[in-house]
Amino acid sequence: MAIAQQIDSILIAVEQVSKTFSLPESKSEFTVLRNINLTIKAGEVVALLGRSGSGKSTLLRIMAGLIPPSEGCVFSSGKPLRGSNQEVAMVFQSFALLPWLTVLENVEVGLQARGVSRKERQERSFQAINLVGLDGFENAYPKELSGGMKQRVGFARAFVIEPKVLFMDEPFSALDVLTAENLRGEIDDLWNANLFPSKSILIVTHNIEEAVQLADRVIILGAKPGHIRGEVTINLPRPHQRTHPRFKALVDYIYTVMTNPDVEVTGEVDTTNSIFKNQTRSPYAQPLPHARVGGISGLVELILEQPHGRDDISRLAERLQLNVDDLLPILDAAELLGFAEVVQGDIQLTEIGRDFATATILWSKELFQQQAIANVPMIVSIVKTLQEKQNKTMSADFFLDFLDEYYPREETERQFATAVDWGRYAKLFEYDAREELLYLPDAS
Repeated sequence: MAIAQQIDSILIAVEQVSKTFSLPESKSEFTVLRNINLTIKAGEVVALLGRSGSGKSTLLRIMAGLIPPSEGCVFSSGKPLRGSNQEVAMVFQSFALLPWLTVLENVEVGLQARGVSRKERQERSFQAINLVGLDGFENAYPKELSGGMKQRVGFARAFVIEPKVLFMDEPFSALDVLTAENLRGEIDDLWNANLFPSKSILIVTHNIEEAVQLADRVIILGAKPGHIRGEVTINLPRPHQRTHPRFKALVDYIYTVMTNPDVEVTGEVDTTNSIFKNQTRSPYAQPLPHARVGGISGLVELILEQPHGRDDISRLAERLQLNVDDLLPILDAAELLGFAEVVQGDIQLTEIGRDFATATILWSKELFQQQAIANVPMIVSIVKTLQEKQNKTMSADFFLDFLDEYYPREETERQFATAVDWGRYAKLFEYDAREELLYLPDAS
């Protein structure tokens, strides 16, 4: 039986879809997707996960009706798709806002194109803007908004259409780590609270943790050409908490599958299997907070001056005339390194944090080195790689390639810059910016 003839709960079905493109100035063709079959049902979040070149975004655009398949067919609500899919809306990686329009006007664009009356447009747009937490910014222009706020406008613009299925093409990857985490959590909260304006979500991502956090099913794509290797059921209670023991096991399993193209993908993962309990994840998958050593040191010294080495975070931000969000990267860095702990809205120095705050320059470097090696896998990996090389030197591109697997290019460079700043201070390695080489101190 064809997919299109199955149960009514299927909102979108893809049947035997392939896609090829003609190469410019050549008679040959390049196959991007081959023999894709999948369904999107009401009430589920599905993640498309694959490495670069697996055709994730191409498949999404075919399902949205933006480009036609070369072979096969897409069905929307049981009917063959002809032209753009009117039952979906899409949130892109780039914000794609019209700079001459206000927030409200940007959100109204889709409704205006559908001939909705002005009164109804405004009512629905205000509701969507409130839903994404941008009330009060209706008359602001894109140039006045942060990256996170611009992406919220993108979500509101999609929500206002009230699509049956919301497509998201790496919607958080252009944002910094903390903003992305915050917005991702809010979208997840809306879904879990049954406040989401769509029946289903299809998200394209290369972030494994993001896929496990948001999705009910993760469809894993292989590359060259793009094909479905299999799918993994995320058998966790909602919301999918990172602290749940099965969460890490699922992430580890998917990471194993993604890094081993020949491994068979199983639908239900046995999270009690010791293979996956002991599986180590990439040291580059844990993002470093965007905080320089000087900022971390300054924060620790400020907290030390407070009674018992403890301070209320909101009051600290107020005294420094900063938003709490401005402090978060430094707070996260201090906590990651073991210099401080966040307890009930307070930041509390640890014993090692007190020592770091009062240490001489040389001793502070030793303490930082000790804590980085104990708590920062990325730093450890860089050091071990340099130690393995006979000349104790390695091109920056070697490490940037690993980071590229987990972050967009801009974030990759920020992660690398933070690692270099921390490693240099800790006397673990040096960096020649002109030659773009990392090397051990005794290799110079």
